[in-house]
This record gives sequence, C-alpha cells and structure tokens, in this order.
Amino acid sequence: MTLAYVGSRTTRERNARGEGISVFRVDAETASLTLLHVVGGLKNPSYLALNRRADRLYAVHGDSEDASAFEVLADGNLSLLGTVPCGGRNPVHLALDPTERHLVVSNHLSSNLAVLPVAASGELSGPSQIVTLPGSPGPHRVEQPFAKPHFNPFDPAGRHVVVPDKGVNRVFVFRFDEGVLTPAATPWVDTRETAGPRHLAFHPSAPYAYVINELDSTVTAYHYAADTGKLVAFQVLSALPDTWTGDSRASGITIDAAGRNLYASNRAHDSIAVFRIDPATGRLTFQDATPSGGRTPRFFALAPGGRHMFVLNEDTDRIVTFAVDGATGQLADTGQSVACGSPVCMVFADRD
Repeated sequence: MTLAYVGSRTTRERNARGEGISVFRVDAETASLTLLHVVGGLKNPSYLALNRRADRLYAVHGDSEDASAFEVLADGNLSLLGTVPCGGRNPVHLALDPTERHLVVSNHLSSNLAVLPVAASGELSGPSQIVTLPGSPGPHRVEQPFAKPHFNPFDPAGRHVVVPDKGVNRVFVFRFDEGVLTPAATPWVDTRETAGPRHLAFHPSAPYAYVINELDSTVTAYHYAADTGKLVAFQVLSALPDTWTGDSRASGITIDAAGRNLYASNRAHDSIAVFRIDPATGRLTFQDATPSGGRTPRFFALAPGGRHMFVLNEDTDRIVTFAVDGATGQLADTGQSVACGSPVCMVFADRD
C-alpha cells in the first residue's frame, strides 16, 4: 500500500484553511487519493521528510521556530515523538543525512542552517550546529532584505548539502561529515541579481543540477562536480510561456526518474512548466506550461512509478491528479482531485 502525507498551512496569519498533516491512500493504478487520517493541532507543518523505512516522519513548522518527529503507526497514522527548537525562525525545509542520524533545516528568516541530531528512536534534539549564511541583500526591497535559505537537499552521493538562497542570490554548497557542515572549496555560486533561487533538483544519472529561481521565474542549469560540490552555470531560461506578460513567482522543481523531463511550478500563471532534457548536454528545451487546475501550485510531486503527478494548489484547497506521458513527459488532467486545505508539501511511503 502506498500512502501520501500532505502538510498544510494552518494559521490565520497565512489565511490558511488546513488542519495539519493529512494521510491519503494512493491507488496504484489510477493514483486516486482516499483520505485515511488527519493529524490536527499542528502549526503550519509546511515541509515533510520520511526516513527510508518510512516508520518516522519529520516536519518543520512554518512561521515558528520548531521541528517535530513522528512515529508512523501500522495504519499509517502518526504519533508525535516530540517537538524541539530548530535554531531559527520560519523553518522551510529539512533533509535527513544518509546515516539518518542528523536532520538539516533551513531557517528562512534567520539566515541560517541548523543541524539537529536524530536519536535511534527517531526523536530530535536541539541544534548541534548553526551556520549563518553570508552575502549582500538582493535588489528586491521586500523579498531580499537578508539571506533567506529556502532548500537544503543532500546531493545524490550524500556528501554535500546544496542551499539555494533567495535573499542574497546565491546557491551555497557545504560538505557534510559526521554531522558537521563545512563550506565546500567553492562555497557558493552567484546567480543573477534578480533571480531569487528557491529550490533545486539533481539529475538522477548525469552531473547536472537545476535551480528554480522564484523572483524572475527562470531555471538555471549547472554542471555539478560530485567530488567537490562545485556548480558552474551553463544555461538560464524562462519557466513561463513567452506570451505571458504578467507577474508570476516560480516555486517547485523536479526531474523524472529517467532524467528525460524536468518540471517546474509557476504561481500566478498557475501552471506546471515542462522541459525536455538533452541527454548529451543537459540543456533544457521548454515544451509548454500546463494549467495547474487551481490557484498557487506551491508544490507538486510525481507519484511513485512516475505515471501520475499530484499538483497541490494552495489557494484553492485541492490536490489535482495529472497523467504523465512516459515518452514526452506531457501532462494531462485526469479529472481527479481531492479537497485538502492549503496543501503545501507531499511525500510518499510504501507500507506492507
């Protein structure tokens, strides 16, 4: 059985309608979603991560200063193991290291990363390390007053943590050894001054990384050196159709398992952009932008198996299911959707 865990915004300050973390069963053939449980009473569980055994789930609580650990029960429901301070304000992303003994968190409004030890029981401790990110603020008066890390995935080898920072227009790279972050030999790469880098996706089999830039709605392609973590940009292109002349903010990015297609979400244009990846060069070609079926697709995810995509439309409180063409990567609305208040993150677990 495949389960999907969906984190939602819950607070009045965010004009949110979510209840907490929703647990859905995913139909293996149709990708239809059936609600099983709702874990309520949580403040903005806005980003989630599962361990490999899928028996522990971790959440950061947006607009707070906390992270939580949960036990995943036999029926897929969650039992809170504990909540700890995460070393800064408004944690927006989290990632377990390969040993699953540490959790790295991006604190968006404190300009830092925090490393939280993880016990064998899955419980978290307060930060063992806090790293402040350097850089001059970008030109956007509202969005770029200081460093604002937004994402901190481990690279495929598990040796480096790569951190797009919207506030200072940099993508930082850190070596991670024995629970300690240290700047890589080339500690960051600068982006365009109006880019606002937000999220990143690594190619599954080639030395490329792709960053979605929130403020100018572009994607930057990088050569990525796994041994040193060095990033070298080689292409920038828009995530919007050339007929769109209004404002929009980019959000999420992902690549299919075969490494053939890249997807990015646009908020205001309210679409999922589809790009083809050249297998020889890593260069992207924009294909089209499919309407997201709602407003503000903050997050989207390819379902296990890659034949469907779920798009989380935050401001219309719906998760919309799309079919994915295996050959072209193109998306088609299946007509399936489920209600979910202010959904902003989705992760999957296979359960016996």
